[in-house]
Amino acid sequence: MEAKSLLDTMVQLDAQINQLTFSEAEVSKLYTKEHPTYRALLEKRKTLEEEKNNLKKKINNLPETQQEVLRLTRDVQVGQDVYLQLLNKEQELSIAKASTVGNVRIIDNAVTQPDPIKPKKLLVIVVLTVFGTMLSLMYVIVKVAFNKGVQSAEQLEENGLNVYASIPLSDCQLKNVNNSRKKDKKKFDVLIKENGADLAIEAIRGLRTRLYFAMLEAKNNILMISGPSPEIGKTFVSTNLAGVVAQAGQKVLLIDADMRRGYIYRYFDGLPNNGLSEILTGRVDYEKAVVHTDIAGLDYIGCGEIPPNPAELLMGSRIEKFLEWASGKYDLVLVDTPPILAVTDAAIIGPHVGTTLLVARFEKNTVKEIDVAKNRLEHSGVIVKGVILNGVTRKASNKYGEHAYYEYEYKSKE
Repeated sequence: MEAKSLLDTMVQLDAQINQLTFSEAEVSKLYTKEHPTYRALLEKRKTLEEEKNNLKKKINNLPETQQEVLRLTRDVQVGQDVYLQLLNKEQELSIAKASTVGNVRIIDNAVTQPDPIKPKKLLVIVVLTVFGTMLSLMYVIVKVAFNKGVQSAEQLEENGLNVYASIPLSDCQLKNVNNSRKKDKKKFDVLIKENGADLAIEAIRGLRTRLYFAMLEAKNNILMISGPSPEIGKTFVSTNLAGVVAQAGQKVLLIDADMRRGYIYRYFDGLPNNGLSEILTGRVDYEKAVVHTDIAGLDYIGCGEIPPNPAELLMGSRIEKFLEWASGKYDLVLVDTPPILAVTDAAIIGPHVGTTLLVARFEKNTVKEIDVAKNRLEHSGVIVKGVILNGVTRKASNKYGEHAYYEYEYKSKE
């Protein structure tokens, strides 16, 4: 009977302690440990713990068999009490959940979409295309606004560049070029034959006079004409200068050394074959490559068929021998080369010539471009005598009187 009494008492104490543990979890959400309610709960649990310890001492005085029976029986009863307490708590929470009224309503049932809502590819492509176009236009506008070309010969002279001539823009030449492009003609008209009294031709005649004195001290009678960039009228100047010198009674050989995009043969209704590239590869003799024109005293040698390695051909020994032959046969040898900022051909030919001039386009080429072109030639041992300013508008001519790293795409259009 004593053992049973001790067991019942121990189970009651454990039940009360468990109940206080559950109560503490709820009270801790509302109060701190300093609150009277919280402190009363802790004091009560402390008292129960002390009673439990005293009861354990009495149980320890019992025989071991009774102690083991009491321990196992107590564990079973305590476990049942804990289970019942948790079950009651679960039922309370279920009732509370069932009594809660939600405020959620189903407006539309879910509908599956076979196609993604976002991103819309067509819209993205259209928007990016428009944005790219606008960005490109802005880039071009900004570039044009900040890329101020040469406005006068004085700008060049202030930067230490001698201006040998300012060639006005020829309306007649513009008309000829536009007609050739519209009709897809392969032949270009030589301005000196079309209109010998044109202001551009008069300026080139003045250039002829200055060249005569400039070439008196040159090592030979070979003149090289180059420029910083494509499409600046370099070939126009070379062709008409050769014609003007020939009209003065001299024997002139015009050589198209642009073996990438050369088209001097079109000015004389010729063919591109049997030209400089064939001479440098040894496929044709010098005399057979020379073409006589209808301008007395003027012969030319075309660029020939476009080779895969123009620069390598020019670095061989044949170019020097060919120029020596031409220099001994003609009063003036005029070599039209590709732009120096695009390719290195002019720097390779330059050491073999006596005089070098650069052609710059009015309001297109900047002073820095021309200066970079000059420096690039001089680094190869080529002395640039001066600059020919081409395409000067009438307004600029009346106002001023007579007087970065750059990359260009430069390849055959054929």
